[in-house]
Amino acid sequence: MSMPAFKPAARPIPSDAVPTDELKKYVPHLTIAERDRRWSRTRSRMMFAELDALVFLGNDIYWGMGMANLRYMFQLDAQLGGEALFPAVGEPVVWTGIIHMNRPFNAFASMQDWVKDVRGRAGIGAIADELRARGLNRGRIGLVGFSSTIQRTPTLLHRDVEGLKSLLPGATFTEASWLIEEMRVVKSEEEIDMLRGAGRIARKAIDALIETARPGVPEAVVYAEMVKAQIANGGEPNIFNLWAAGPVEHPANELWHLLHGSEQPIAPTMRPLASGDIIISEIHTKYGGYRCHTEYTVYLGRQAPKELLRIWDVAVECLHASKAALTAGRTIGEAVAMIRKPAEAAGLDWVELGFHAMGTASPEHPSVVYPAGYGVNSVNGAHISDMELEEGMTFGNNINLHDANWKVDVGVMLADFMVVREKEAEVLVNTPLELAQIG
Repeated sequence: MSMPAFKPAARPIPSDAVPTDELKKYVPHLTIAERDRRWSRTRSRMMFAELDALVFLGNDIYWGMGMANLRYMFQLDAQLGGEALFPAVGEPVVWTGIIHMNRPFNAFASMQDWVKDVRGRAGIGAIADELRARGLNRGRIGLVGFSSTIQRTPTLLHRDVEGLKSLLPGATFTEASWLIEEMRVVKSEEEIDMLRGAGRIARKAIDALIETARPGVPEAVVYAEMVKAQIANGGEPNIFNLWAAGPVEHPANELWHLLHGSEQPIAPTMRPLASGDIIISEIHTKYGGYRCHTEYTVYLGRQAPKELLRIWDVAVECLHASKAALTAGRTIGEAVAMIRKPAEAAGLDWVELGFHAMGTASPEHPSVVYPAGYGVNSVNGAHISDMELEEGMTFGNNINLHDANWKVDVGVMLADFMVVREKEAEVLVNTPLELAQIG
């Protein structure tokens, strides 16, 4: 039995009807001037790379960051993923949303004004058709996916790439994610203002942690209040909270994971918090597409152990050192040495100690959180120690200290978010500098 043909609605959409612009009043968005700045710089770089067009292939990998380059270029983002065509000459096209979600129009038409031509996703064939229609079927095409200092492999799905090559055998394809990612290293003042918004929301999430964490309250309840604080204050739903909680005092032969937070689904659990617990949390808040990094520690009790307070005090010293270190003209090697000096002087150990860049993704370039020779080169400072910091670079601090001579499995986390400036870094979150001790 054959299926009936699809029938359009009996009443057509009026020819003069346009998408509402009411929603633009309630969402953060960047100016047309900022768009033009990015598009002009991109086309200049495409000229030197001899590229006729860029094809963006976005997905939700790594907390949705697989859309970071597409968001940067078009102010469009989607957990469902999306694609875009950015030609050297002419207007771009973005494909996003399942076809049925594009009725009566693509909702992004009400949320942004950077791109006029936004269509429902129709597969690689639709991209190939558009390239042919523009006479680019024999052009040089740059493919833009996503990569970071942790996600090293550009996220270009093999079948998508092979599909384009098969449909356009006369075209030349080359990987070009780096072209956009290098542009994102130094932020404009408009971008930094978005990060200020994310920073204000981050502080509200930390306040929710302090206000909610009590003995007897399940971890998941506190975690949920932190997420609620973000969304209720204009943050984009972005559940990035590396969390851990457990007793500071426990048998020496029983290890707890209290040096750094864990991701979902390991955390949170329904375990009730208890007096004597420590809570460590690293959160990313997202506002207008921009991600802000914050870390904080809470102790459930009237008086934390003196050993824990000592570690916290050194963490605060490292945070102050970060503000002095992250200044324009200083080399990354010099900055890292300044930040680590208090911990080294105190004889403390650390999981991460340094900073990682952030914007529409995390961690961006440059990032240094590990010691030289440890882990992957992209985050241990290899090859970039002589690189100079530039005004407008933005960094989340990573200060995860512990004292193995006291406990090998208990530490503190502390971070703010900083913008490189001429004399001292601008601080965007104002994370509390006191260890929260909740009796």
